[in-house]
Amino acid sequence: MDVLWAPWRMEYVLENDKSGDCIFCVDKGEDVDELEQRLILYAGKFSMVMMNRYPYNNGHLLLAPMKHTGELDDLEQEELSDLMKVTRSVISILKDVMNPDGFNVGINLGLVAGAGVEEHLHIHIVPRWNGDTNFMAVLGETRVIPEHLLETYRKLRPHFMALA
Repeated sequence: MDVLWAPWRMEYVLENDKSGDCIFCVDKGEDVDELEQRLILYAGKFSMVMMNRYPYNNGHLLLAPMKHTGELDDLEQEELSDLMKVTRSVISILKDVMNPDGFNVGINLGLVAGAGVEEHLHIHIVPRWNGDTNFMAVLGETRVIPEHLLETYRKLRPHFMALA
């Protein structure tokens, strides 16, 4: 029998943090180390970008408005526009750095639609490569992520610095 080690998953399995803090809310006073620890790549006036700590694929990023809301209707036109501009920039950065063959881009609105953080609207951007799915996800209910999160973070972070 082959063994696949994914020790970082234990944090997810045992997670008990019910502090109520929103993962998408950013304090503008956070320093570079705090941003890296939270995997935040970018925090602008209206939008922020962070890596998904439990990704579907390498480079799975989450974009959210700075405004704490779960509803598109609560965003002003300027906030919506910025969210789409940042989405376009994220895709461009991922193309340059990771060279994917395509992307899944989506918003899950409401718990029944799959929103893991229902109270703060966010967009998933998942880079995809030909052949990136295999039997592991289907038969073993296991995803194989070939690069450590912090390594991916450190590759992407310099490109997001240019957005600020």
